[in-house]
Amino acid sequence: MIERYSRPQMKQVWSDENKFAKWLEVEIAVCEAWADLGVVPKKALPKIKLARINLKRMEEILKETHHDMTAFLNSIAETLGEESRYIHLGLTSSDVMDTALSLQLLEAATLINQDMKQLISVIAEQAIKHKMTVMIGRTHGIHAEPTTFGLKLALWIDEMNRNRVRLSEAVKDIAVGKISGAVGTYATLSPQLEEKACARLKLAPAPVSSQILQRDRHAHFVTTLAIIAASLEKFATEIRLLQKTETREVEEPFDAGQTGSSAMPHKRNPELCERICGLSRLVRGFAITSLENISLWHERDISHSSTERIILPDACLVVDYVLDMFTSIMARLNVYPRQMKRNLDLTKGLIFSQRVMLALIDKGLSRQKAYGLVQRSAMKSWQTGRNFLTLLKADAEVTDKLPPDELEKLFDYQYYLRHVDDIFHRLGLTERQWKEKIERTGELSPRKL
Repeated sequence: MIERYSRPQMKQVWSDENKFAKWLEVEIAVCEAWADLGVVPKKALPKIKLARINLKRMEEILKETHHDMTAFLNSIAETLGEESRYIHLGLTSSDVMDTALSLQLLEAATLINQDMKQLISVIAEQAIKHKMTVMIGRTHGIHAEPTTFGLKLALWIDEMNRNRVRLSEAVKDIAVGKISGAVGTYATLSPQLEEKACARLKLAPAPVSSQILQRDRHAHFVTTLAIIAASLEKFATEIRLLQKTETREVEEPFDAGQTGSSAMPHKRNPELCERICGLSRLVRGFAITSLENISLWHERDISHSSTERIILPDACLVVDYVLDMFTSIMARLNVYPRQMKRNLDLTKGLIFSQRVMLALIDKGLSRQKAYGLVQRSAMKSWQTGRNFLTLLKADAEVTDKLPPDELEKLFDYQYYLRHVDDIFHRLGLTERQWKEKIERTGELSPRKL
């Protein structure tokens, strides 16, 4: 387990105490179901429910049995006496372990969903604040046309909303239990027993199973976590790129007294975003393992078991951690609009090239002719550093169609922002929509609007 990246609530989900508590919860639910069917005396249930887990005693027994389920059952039996004969009646280990694992995964998914809601809330604050903070859009790393920082963040919100939907779908796949016996035939159990036990646990019974729940369910969950982590890597990478010295349009938080380098006192490195990028790679590795766990021999082998003891807790712990970290980054992100404006002007007007070309087309030129005229001045600007508008005004073929005053009107940043409000409205990100959503659902609580 990745202790360094453990937050208390998620750490508790994957603690031994919680795992074995879930095993006991499943065992008791099965006893209650047997009692409903008249197999276990109902008068035995109060005593059965007093069963307690003794981790120290389990460890002692495990040294002898080398089997965690028998160690668990033997330790439970010591606390119950005669009623212990009803525990694990007709069950195989995976009936308990896989069903309990589903309960743990659901607890973890609840925390991750809460993390994503909080992150969306914080990004939305910044998106609304910077809705019209104009900056250069880049394609291939090269200046393209103006956009806004708020629009960049709105894109992230939409992606995180999709991730919440993905998680919800993955949860449906893991919200199942399996109480069907050694090879899934209910030979020592019954479908009715399974339905009753799963209902108590608020799980759906798997329609069909072998000795285990099928691992495509778990792979769906882990690959979803990998997609969430990949989104966070994408966002963190963007911040890293925008924090480069030559760009410096945004910057992750840098606290008083913090140091960026042991050798160079001036350094302000994006180390938090770099950490997110690194950890996302780890989760992608877990996704590969989860996919390989789908294929098992016949009704079951245990080649998946050893890996799941690592990948399921650690994937949840890491995603929970990086979501919290990126939320903190976004809440305290340094944004530099003046530097964004300086970078907009860096290419001396070249970013208006498409608008000039389209204006020439509107004046009757073919696209090929208009493109050639504009590119001619654009390449001169690239090579000489001269102002693009000045070069266009000096080109008689251009001014024959577009007089200087018309050319000047084309060099207007606001032209590119005229539909930003429409996009924000579509996403429900206008200040009014956002406030109404908070009042209606109570889900998202930005600090300030």
